[in-house]
Amino acid sequence: MGIAGKVTANVAPDLMPAIRESVETGEFATTGEALNDALRVWHRQRLDRAQRLQALRNRVEASIADPRPSLSYDEARAEMTRFMAARRNDGDDAAPRFDRSNFLAGS
Repeated sequence: MGIAGKVTANVAPDLMPAIRESVETGEFATTGEALNDALRVWHRQRLDRAQRLQALRNRVEASIADPRPSLSYDEARAEMTRFMAARRNDGDDAAPRFDRSNFLAGS
């Protein structure tokens, strides 16, 4: 672990009882440890959110770059209806992957 940095922060009054309780019950030895844990969780959530956002951006870019023709509203609705009916009929919780090439070949 690197060198610790010292920060002075004002903690919201509604959070202080929870921090103090976590120390009093022995969950953490000090309020500093409790705050470090909270910051680690916050940091991990930010990283996870950034990864999910990047994955979404990648999918949007791939969709935009897809050379296949776009589906009309009616075509997309019909395909989603078929997709959901197949999922219900299979009784499988795992959704089948949509294959637009099969849909377009059948039209």
